[in-house]
Amino acid sequence: MIRLENATKFVRMKGVNKTIINDVSMTIPRGRSIGLLGRNGAGKSTLLQIIAGTLDLDKGRVVRKAKVSWPLGFAGSFQGNLSGEQNVRFVARIYGVDTEELVDYVAEFSELGEFFRAPVRTYSSGMKARLAFGVSMGVKFDYYLVDEITAVGDTNFKRKSQRAFKERLSDSDVVMVSHSPSTLRDYCEAGVVLEDGSLTYYDKLEEAIAAHEGNLKRR
Repeated sequence: MIRLENATKFVRMKGVNKTIINDVSMTIPRGRSIGLLGRNGAGKSTLLQIIAGTLDLDKGRVVRKAKVSWPLGFAGSFQGNLSGEQNVRFVARIYGVDTEELVDYVAEFSELGEFFRAPVRTYSSGMKARLAFGVSMGVKFDYYLVDEITAVGDTNFKRKSQRAFKERLSDSDVVMVSHSPSTLRDYCEAGVVLEDGSLTYYDKLEEAIAAHEGNLKRR
């Protein structure tokens, strides 16, 4: 499970502190894939980074009794002067997985060819996304965090990515941000609504979607 305990986070926007979450305590259970909903600018992506551990809270703490991914497809943490392969080897050491196994998996999955051994700074954005998605699928997590992206690349690569992701979710959960209710319905059973610094958990996704749509109508 993942638990937020008295969690508070502010971000600085245009010289003003914006509250993302304010003294929130909530448990994200295992065995339920969750759609994270909220209006534009509410802080959904920031919240995913907090859950992932890539962004610190201002107050409170996050307890993770599970293996939690980085936001799926996120390529921002790759070291540009290292090759794709070297970045994969670094990730393998950090997460304690078999290095050669992960390198072989990502090399085949990403379809980068000779670029796999070239510096990441020479990659296009699409190539970085392929590498990031391959690494994400190559490491087994209890929770996968997804921010509006489930597949990248051309049609065939997207299909392959979607198949791999759904295979992973056969025994893992997802916390997914998406503006598309239909996408959330494809992957999630429950929902969490972020509104005015508060989080509300709904055991049924449709109830979360209805609550979010109600919030939008009120403002």
